[in-house]
Amino acid sequence: MNWAIITGEYPPQPGGVSDYTHLLATHMAALGDDVHVCAPACPGPNTTDPGVTVHRLSANFGSRGLAELSAILDRLPRHRILVQYVPHAFGWKAMNLPFCMWLWSRRRAPIDVMFHEVVFPLSWSHPFRHQVLGLITRLMAYSTTLSAQDIFISIPAWEKFIRPLGKKKRLTWLPIPSTVATEVSADDVAQIRFELLGSDGVLLGCFGTYGEYTTAMLRAIIPALLMREQHRRVLLAGRGGCAFAEDLLNAQPALRERVIAPGNLAAGEVSRYLAACDLLLQPYPDGISSRRTSSMAGLALGIPILTNEGALSESLWRESGAVALANGCPKAFIATAEELLVSPEERDQLRRRAKSLYRRYFAIEHVVSTIRDCRFSCEKA
Repeated sequence: MNWAIITGEYPPQPGGVSDYTHLLATHMAALGDDVHVCAPACPGPNTTDPGVTVHRLSANFGSRGLAELSAILDRLPRHRILVQYVPHAFGWKAMNLPFCMWLWSRRRAPIDVMFHEVVFPLSWSHPFRHQVLGLITRLMAYSTTLSAQDIFISIPAWEKFIRPLGKKKRLTWLPIPSTVATEVSADDVAQIRFELLGSDGVLLGCFGTYGEYTTAMLRAIIPALLMREQHRRVLLAGRGGCAFAEDLLNAQPALRERVIAPGNLAAGEVSRYLAACDLLLQPYPDGISSRRTSSMAGLALGIPILTNEGALSESLWRESGAVALANGCPKAFIATAEELLVSPEERDQLRRRAKSLYRRYFAIEHVVSTIRDCRFSCEKA
């Protein structure tokens, strides 16, 4: 198979879509596919992975960049285009309608679109510029669905936006896998636990980018849990962890020796640190969902996760029992965390259910096979 993946970010650029696209491209290449990735220029050297060729656009996705992109695609043998769609990823302050119209002009090649996000929220109570952004992103999504042969969505909640735009299109739920290592050495994990905790202790963890809602929740949850037991520590992993740790410790200086923020880590190192945790605390403003790579990491590693449901949560989280659920307030998180910390049996059950759910729905092998199966069925049709 020949693939041309169009994305707004790719390593060494940071970001969730960057990590996802790299994982997808390398796994496709490992199956023998010829993969070309087209992404904006960025500082630093391109990644070099067998079977993956990276093309950098000097002008992002403006008129000159689209001309470069057309020239690149015209040189490729017969290929299938796979767009990693996030409205703001293509520049123009998330209003790049010309890019969406350019996709329409490339319909002679089969086009698939993976919607990581779809539209900016639209409400007449929002400022006028946000109303304009909401309308333009809906036009962009509509134009993109017209160009697509197959449509993939990261969470089922996006269907309500996509289905009215492309009623006759095939639409497939394609959950986001973990973008960090899913296997770790038990010896490495034991060593990290000893370094962080000594011979005894409990390690709480959080993994993410520490947005406004998450940090507000954690400011209330973490001190309450740490102050109840002196042998507890907390690990703040992910981009933004160090800044949040500094903010937290300015307000709670007595916790200075018990808050650990390792900073930016390689994917393998992130997994080893996370696997050392006894419990992950993962609050989300719109609830846990299949697009949350921060929870996918814990799920794949079989780490007990405490999180919350919300507007974008799928029913499988409650039905599977793979994560512990609290309502979205600090008191509920604290109470449920305490129950889990005194119950090793319940945490062991969460570990088993988490790994089972991840293998069934979220593993990268499942993602790649779903995309490839859609292509095969299209070609047969």
